Order: sequence, then structure tokens, then C-alpha cells
Amino acid sequence: MDSSKEFTILIADDEKTNLDILGGILSPIYNLIISRSGLRALELAKENHPDLILLDVLMPDMTGFEVIERLKEYEITARIPVIFITGLSNDEDEERGFFLGAVDYITKPFNKAIVKARVNTHIRIVDQMRTIEKIGLVDMLTKIANRRGFEDRLKVEWNRAMREVTPISILVMDIDKFKAYNDSYGHQQGDVALKAFADAASRSLKRAVDFAARWGGEEFLILLPGTGPAGAAEIAERVRRNVESAVILTDEGKETRVTVSIGVNSVVPTAEDSTKDFIGKADQALYKAKKAGRNRCVVHGA
Repeated sequence: MDSSKEFTILIADDEKTNLDILGGILSPIYNLIISRSGLRALELAKENHPDLILLDVLMPDMTGFEVIERLKEYEITARIPVIFITGLSNDEDEERGFFLGAVDYITKPFNKAIVKARVNTHIRIVDQMRTIEKIGLVDMLTKIANRRGFEDRLKVEWNRAMREVTPISILVMDIDKFKAYNDSYGHQQGDVALKAFADAASRSLKRAVDFAARWGGEEFLILLPGTGPAGAAEIAERVRRNVESAVILTDEGKETRVTVSIGVNSVVPTAEDSTKDFIGKADQALYKAKKAGRNRCVVHGA
């Protein structure tokens, strides 16, 4: 392995020809780990913790869909971004891959420029995540991104969505009646609840590209690149359920719970759109969720 190369990519494909082509494209830039089986790819991912995984959908011992499901079961591999490489053109297969947590698809036969562009995009995201951790863009209480970290990431993903003409979605989330929770249990316990909320929300995200942040106080945001209204609504509901079911213990061992109201907005951005309006419409949907009784999700325009 070339120690001068900063990032490592695991490629899993049972066809030697595909491995040779991808190796020729990517080896000058990245360290590569090669696997010709899904089971071996799982072992290599746990041993080496690569920055990105290129995963063939159709392999004889274990399909790519099965591999990604297994990757999500282990904390050490759950957040590694996965790009499927496939000759399949079925929309249902593509939807299934994204639902399981893939961040992108590369189709066969390989186009060198597209392979490099898509891999480079997701490596840049990985690099940005490292930078966020290094330069103080993380909320110290909840250990997820803070407002500044979110704004930086939104700028990158917004420009990418405009360039590629793809959807981007946002969830604006507010813990219901958080002041009353603080009044009942104290601010120290309120901090415990905020950390538990951030953990429940983060565990609801299956793709490394999805991005959770604390906006301020009890308000949180989730950014969902490449996700339209239906997918965003599904993830919002998953977050709501996970938060509702999370048990938050007090120092005395008492079980407490919180709920969350969520506003959702999706757009395929153009030059006429703004991130301020993008967030604002999700905030309007959040207001409707609260007005309708809280502990629910509302999609803007639905």
C-alpha cells in the first residue's frame, strides 16, 4: 500500500476485468484494496476501514445488497460510504440500493471520467468530514456538526445538486416541549436528552452522505443529498419513530422520553433558488407539524 496516498478505496467485484479497469482508473490517485467476493469484502472492510467502498451488485457468494446490509450492522463499517457498481438498469434495484444506504451508482461499461468524478466527489465529502472534526465545526455536547459545520456542508451539496440537477432535501427538527422537560428534570438532564436525541437521529441515517447537525438549542437539521420528497418523508418518519422509542434515563434511573416535530422540504435547486428559502420552507412545515399537535412530520407543499 502506498503510504503517500491519503485515501483508501475497497473495490469488490468478482470479475477480474472490472477490477483491472477500475484499478487502472483509480490506482494512480488512491490506495486500493481488492476483493473478488462479498464475504471477503466484509472482512477487509472491518480490518482496514477504507474511506470508500465500490461494491458490485451481482456477486456469486453474496450480493452487493446483502453486503451493504451487513456493513450497516457494524459500528466500525456502518458509516463508510458505498458506491454500487452495476450493469443493472432497473429503477427498482437502484431505489433498493439507495434505501439500503448507498451514496451513488456507477454503471457498466465504465466511463473513466464518470468513475473519477463520482469517486472524487465522495472522497471530498470524507475529507470534509475529517476537516469538520479538526477545526471545531462539531457541537461539543452532542458530537454532531454545529451550525457552521452544517452551513459549510450545505454549500457543497447545494452546488453539487445544481451541477448534477439532482434533488436535495432537508429536515428541520424541534424537540417537543423541551422547556417543560428542562423545567421538570433540570438542565443537566436536558443535556442528556439532547445527546440522546442526536444519537437517535444519527442512527436513523443509513448513508454516509446524509448529514445531521445541531442548529441551536433544541433545534436540529438533517441534510439529505440526492433525496426527493418521498425518500425524505420516509427518513423523517424513521427519525420520529426512533426518537419516540428512545429511553432517556435520569440519574435516579427513571425512564423519560421526548418526541420531535419535523418539517421537510425538497428541491432540485436552480440559480433562482436560495439555501435561505430552502431552510425557510422546511421551517414553515415544522410550524405546521407543531400546530397540528406535535410528534409528526409535515412535508412542505404536500
